[in-house]
Amino acid sequence: MPEARGVLLPTYVLVDESASMGPYVDELTTGLASLCEELRTAPALASKLRLAVLGFSDDVRVYLTVADMRVQASLPQVSARGRTDYGAAFADLTARIPTDVRYLRSEGYKVHRPVVFFLSDGQPTDSGWKRALLKLTDRRRTPAAPNIIACGMGSAERRTIAEVATRPEFGFVAKRGTDLGQAVSEFFQALTSSLIASSQALSSDEPTLVVTRPEGFTIALDEVMS
Repeated sequence: MPEARGVLLPTYVLVDESASMGPYVDELTTGLASLCEELRTAPALASKLRLAVLGFSDDVRVYLTVADMRVQASLPQVSARGRTDYGAAFADLTARIPTDVRYLRSEGYKVHRPVVFFLSDGQPTDSGWKRALLKLTDRRRTPAAPNIIACGMGSAERRTIAEVATRPEFGFVAKRGTDLGQAVSEFFQALTSSLIASSQALSSDEPTLVVTRPEGFTIALDEVMS
């Protein structure tokens, strides 16, 4: 069997583009540009990642798809539109991620379990999002099911963000009274820090996903109801 070309961490940035995010489009665009520039200027880091950027509202828009940021020229330009359809986002990932993993493996790479960085400022407006999330994260049905780092702000409820995150320590909510534009900026700073630390760990004997808590956020632990 030929030697693998390398080991990759497929990384998905999934941001809420619903109408309520309108005031923060500039921060979203700046955060994405900063992330892309960080990867471009650090080829050793970028070589271990493939970046996808998706925006969701009523549907999903694809801005980057498992891109090698060492050679990617265009930058994502997000917008604000529509409702907050979590289910559409999770259904898209359920179809997209296995296809991406198969593609990367066909290119000769070993592929670590993908990671999704999710940001929303609101509650889901669709009723079927929990079923869509379960299908995405159930490793029996979706062997390439991702780890999800979920960050909520504004009217996104702590309980909801805790459900979206695949581990308790992967869910964060902005503290009450936090400026939401600043919260978006902190999300991208923490995302970048997480990727830098995780890429450094990929070559170790025990590869580890490192998650940095955004400044001004707390862990979104869910309350036990019974």
